[in-house]
Amino acid sequence: MTFKTLDALDAKGKRVLVRVDFNVPMQDGEVTDATRIERAATTLKQLADAGAKVIALSHFGRPKGRVEPSMSLQPVAKALGQTLGIDVAFAEDCVGDVARKAVDALPEGGMLLLENLRFHSGEEKNDPAFAKGLAELGDAYVNDAFSCSHRSHASVTGIPEHLPAYAGRLMQAELEALQAALGGGERPAAALIGGAKISSKLQVLGELLDKVDKLIIGGAMANTFLAAQGHGIGKSLSEPDLLGAAREIMAKAEAKGVEIVLPMDGVVAEVFEPNAECRTTKVEEVGDAEMILDVGPASVINIKDKLESVKVLLWNGPMGAFEVPPFDAGTTDVAKAAAVLTQQGKLKTVAGGGDTVAALAHAGVLEKFSYVSTAGGAFLEWLEGKTLPGVAALEAS
Repeated sequence: MTFKTLDALDAKGKRVLVRVDFNVPMQDGEVTDATRIERAATTLKQLADAGAKVIALSHFGRPKGRVEPSMSLQPVAKALGQTLGIDVAFAEDCVGDVARKAVDALPEGGMLLLENLRFHSGEEKNDPAFAKGLAELGDAYVNDAFSCSHRSHASVTGIPEHLPAYAGRLMQAELEALQAALGGGERPAAALIGGAKISSKLQVLGELLDKVDKLIIGGAMANTFLAAQGHGIGKSLSEPDLLGAAREIMAKAEAKGVEIVLPMDGVVAEVFEPNAECRTTKVEEVGDAEMILDVGPASVINIKDKLESVKVLLWNGPMGAFEVPPFDAGTTDVAKAAAVLTQQGKLKTVAGGGDTVAALAHAGVLEKFSYVSTAGGAFLEWLEGKTLPGVAALEAS
């Protein structure tokens, strides 16, 4: 990967367009989780401190190319100002006279947030005229929204056709972390892939076989692999039509010398509800009326042993139904073990995906991993080996 970072940008006096992801949770006109705003603050503050005229661009929700007052970014401008401790101006459009006047009024070191990009259909259509209208507002472009970089939208791939483009600090950290986890040359490496469906991660699993030495499979996805091995899994969530695909993945792994690590035991119950009556059993002894809802303690010990033997761990997806106690124990125990090894400098841990972030937060280790990506679709597409249009645009600039 070759891309320019902020180190190569002389920002003083320049109008710098910064693509951020401010698609944040909001209720009654108030931002309820400012994590994405806080993560973008490093790049925005650095540019402002360097004397740039900082113009932030983002989408919010799915207004489908029309103005939806409930999807205005105006409350986000207020939250951004509170995060940075400065006044953030707001423009009621992202192109045209309104936007131009707001940009012209910006002092050096000033910051402006433009209105929701998706109020214009040209954003998602990657309309060249809309991209040009956005580009005319700036002298340089910074992409700090890895989470949007799997989309070929005007603000992601269109603007870099007109302006010199740079990776923001968040984008830089994301790309460097993923490169370190997948292709950085540090071996042995492991991937822990959980979640409900093989179907949504078939390509990921196939891609990872060339990049890791151990593939740890958990969540309901593991049930399909266990069934493919001939184990009875009772009423557990699985994908019977993908037993062949699971066997194919196991055969490829064996041919490549990649160890597949599956649960040895599980926590099972006949009903899926909080604090349901449950028991721990070997995977060979699951009852016909039971569901596997978490990995058991023997599986956790086995996974911990595997983590002790690798240098890098890539994590995507929970080990069980972590949202519902007591089926959160397996995910929490493994997450804490990985965090301890990370803190000891023995393991580099890179995690991503919505459920994964929630599971690590639930385990209290979100800040103890080497890097945690908040990107969902972009993270998965990267794992699948796909070229992300937003990243390619930076490399081409």
